[in-house]
Amino acid sequence: MSAVMAASAAMLPEFADDAPVDAPVLPGQRNALRSVPTSGQSGDGGLDDPLRLGRAMRLRLLAAVQALLADPSIAGLKDAPKLTAVVLYAKSRAPKGEKSDLQTSIWGSELGRWMGMKESTVHHKVLPVLRGSDALRTRVVRDAKGHPTGLDCLVMPLWNAHHGGGAGHPLALTKAELATLLRLIEALFGHGWTPENKEPTPPGLLAGRKGKGAATDRLGLLLMVLNTRASGWLQLCGGSVKKREGRGAATLARLLGCSPSGARKVLARLTEAGVVARQRKATATRMNGRGKVMLLPVARAYGRTLASVEAVQGPDPVFLARPDGACGDHAPADVAGALGTTGICGAEGTEDAADQERPDGAELHADHASVVTPVVPLQLSCGFSGEARGGEASRPERVCVREDQAADGETAIAESAPPVTEGGPLRGEKPKESPVDERDGQRAAGAVAGGRPKAVGREKAQQQRRVSLPADLGLRVALGPVSGLWERLSRWQQDQVEAAAKVEVKRLAGMLEQPEAAARLLADRLTDRLEETGGEALVDRPYPWLIRRGLVQRQACSDRRCDDGIRLDTGGECENCGNVLHIRRARRAKIAAQIDQELPGLADGERRRVLEERLREYAEAEAEDFVVRREKARAEQARRDAARATTQERAEREHQAAAAADTVRQALPCEDCGQERAAGLCEACGFRRRTEALMVEAGLVTATWAAALDDTAAVAAVAAHVRASLEADIERARAEFLELVEPGELDADPAMAASALAFTALQAVEQALPEYRSSALGRLGRTEEAETEARRAYKTEQNRRWYKHNPNGADAIAAATKTADTARERTAQYLLTTRLEQLREQAAARTETAAAAPWTDRLPELAARPLDNDATQAVIA
Repeated sequence: MSAVMAASAAMLPEFADDAPVDAPVLPGQRNALRSVPTSGQSGDGGLDDPLRLGRAMRLRLLAAVQALLADPSIAGLKDAPKLTAVVLYAKSRAPKGEKSDLQTSIWGSELGRWMGMKESTVHHKVLPVLRGSDALRTRVVRDAKGHPTGLDCLVMPLWNAHHGGGAGHPLALTKAELATLLRLIEALFGHGWTPENKEPTPPGLLAGRKGKGAATDRLGLLLMVLNTRASGWLQLCGGSVKKREGRGAATLARLLGCSPSGARKVLARLTEAGVVARQRKATATRMNGRGKVMLLPVARAYGRTLASVEAVQGPDPVFLARPDGACGDHAPADVAGALGTTGICGAEGTEDAADQERPDGAELHADHASVVTPVVPLQLSCGFSGEARGGEASRPERVCVREDQAADGETAIAESAPPVTEGGPLRGEKPKESPVDERDGQRAAGAVAGGRPKAVGREKAQQQRRVSLPADLGLRVALGPVSGLWERLSRWQQDQVEAAAKVEVKRLAGMLEQPEAAARLLADRLTDRLEETGGEALVDRPYPWLIRRGLVQRQACSDRRCDDGIRLDTGGECENCGNVLHIRRARRAKIAAQIDQELPGLADGERRRVLEERLREYAEAEAEDFVVRREKARAEQARRDAARATTQERAEREHQAAAAADTVRQALPCEDCGQERAAGLCEACGFRRRTEALMVEAGLVTATWAAALDDTAAVAAVAAHVRASLEADIERARAEFLELVEPGELDADPAMAASALAFTALQAVEQALPEYRSSALGRLGRTEEAETEARRAYKTEQNRRWYKHNPNGADAIAAATKTADTARERTAQYLLTTRLEQLREQAAARTETAAAAPWTDRLPELAARPLDNDATQAVIA
């Protein structure tokens, strides 16, 4: 590809004042699709209407416009440069003979009228952007005096298409095709003009739309018209869409490459302009159905109106509408008279939505004798001979569908008669009973006489099926679009479909932020699948279609939330699908460039074969790599599962060991009092130990300022004094507690009484300890070390540069005083901490902790104690 582009660039002439754009064209001409009709007012319904495009011409122009907008030099631009490129492309001259003059001449002001914007905007925000992305090359044309007379423009994607893509490139349109595209654009948003001695060109539909968003509206209308068939209804996108924007806005967003909310605004402006009509299909429940978008100019061009379409597609249609261009015995009298024969059809404009875009002159079916009087009225006929029985456009039932009902007697025989006998015979038949009914009557008579009907098992299964949808409201909503297929299922098939639908609804609810929307999401999926198939009438086997196609999520990428390129949770386009598509396109372009570099000069067919072969090899290698990576992932997952199982087993063993150790510990007696099953220490003894530790701590805190640290006797005296004070506090607390307790309450449970008294002592010591600590900090804050640190901090704060001009001022004194107090407190805290550590070290060095004697030695002594009432009262006191 790079070699081809390089060759094309080498052939491209320089845009100079005296250098015309001239280059040879590739041989081969495209067959003309349709001739260019004469000018006419858009939407007048005539055969020369510019909006009456044949199917081949419409698809050809659509492919060209999409290829132009998808070109790398244009794809990332705004809507105004995109529309400019489309207009200049339509106004370009097609190659003629051996010369390739692809440029076009235009004025900046004229181009602005095409865009619906000012000339200055074109010169400042449109043309520079196109030139910067190498999508457009321009040259100012001047006269003999040097005055500018125009602007020659060359659309580079068109040049590359003719010099690198060959005659089969989508952008390589013929002269007739370019003229048809230009005439379509003129009818949509041309500004109109009246040339001398020529027929005037009226303004387009959006000629009055100017200013902000005008280019977006015009480009959107063009893309919508090219995506609209002869019926006038826009082809809507499939998949899930946001409820607020709707499917029409989602379709326009995909066409313009913008967000659905922005497309909704564009669609609203086009509706207000009168070129678009939005509707919802009527439903039997009178609720809002699926949204539809009609392009009114296209509908009027084909002789259709919104009212006529509504009349045909009502909520309860019995027959389909007859196409206006139906031939033979179904052609209207005025059309037949105008054409002079019943076997010739008109242009494409006489087709209906059910027969859209058939080739010109194609007949619907063979003619019939015109002397037979039709039985069904013309206004209700669907335009086809041999209609289905009854008043529905569905397939006729099988001949043996009611064989099993014959055993019920003559009433069943009468009810089994097909409804065709009620409406009269078919064309060419005599009014007599149908042979099928005669056979049914004979078979029923045999069954009544004692005969046994054959092969009725399957028919009984059909008879036992449920006609209505499941009773569950969510399933009724989900399966609502396929209610017709549901009625054609047997009972067993209905059960299978119901179970599959339940599983899918539950799965969708698990991945949505609003689980209640899962049923509606599945209903939208079934609706889209039916639209792809063409309706319920084209589903031959309902059960396989529902199980394998309708209810199944089709992931276009590896994201589990993707369904046909649509995110299930957001309703927007799947970004991962876009990445995959981009990677595949880049890979194809890279391989094509390698082929052009390695094998230059290959013919198109041979080059395509080599490219496909290399792509196939790459795909096979990628598949093998995927298998290897999948096996590695499985092995890694198995390793992780094994490690997780080992960790869980180890944690379980540790938990069991801890539980066993805790069980053993709970069985241990108290180390101090010997109480059984006290987990090594009972509650009362625990309180006593904590009380003793706090009393020692209070003594040490007081000794930090009340005694010399190296004087052991002084420290011991201070500690004894603090202990005596705390014991007095404990006695007062116990006395207050005993006054609050009822007499005899403590005698009932001695263990509880001991625990309560120990806790009372602990509370008394805990309340007194903060007072001892606060007193120690105050005394240490008045020591020489603290005062020295405070004076130093005071002077330092006073000598700061912002107080140097007035060190004795009120602000300076206040700040210095505050700093000195902070330094004094910090020094006192430091002195308390260091002195406590020193005292603890001295106490540890002096005191040797004696190991408690084993219970085997202490139990005899405790057992020898008398447990009389006096001793019990003494323990309680």
